[in-house]
Amino acid sequence: MLILTRKAGESIVIDGRIVITISRIEGDVVKVGIDAPAAVPVHRREVYDEIQTSNEAALTTGQPAVPKLDRSAASPAATPP
Repeated sequence: MLILTRKAGESIVIDGRIVITISRIEGDVVKVGIDAPAAVPVHRREVYDEIQTSNEAALTTGQPAVPKLDRSAASPAATPP
C-alpha cells in the first residue's frame, strides 16, 4: 500500500485517468473527490464488499444459470419443422 500525505486542495493522479482530490478536512473526516472515466466503477469499500458477497452467493446457489433441456421428454410432434 502506498501512503501519501496531502493537504486540502491537493490531488493524486492514478494511471493518468483518475484524479483524487482532497476536498476538505473536517476534524477526523476527510472529504475526497474522485474524477474517473465513466467506465471505471468507483464504490465505497463497504458497498464494494457487499457487491462481491452478492456475486459470490449468486454463483454458489448450486443451480445452473439456464435449465438443461430434457431431450427425452420432447416428442417429434412437438418439434417445429
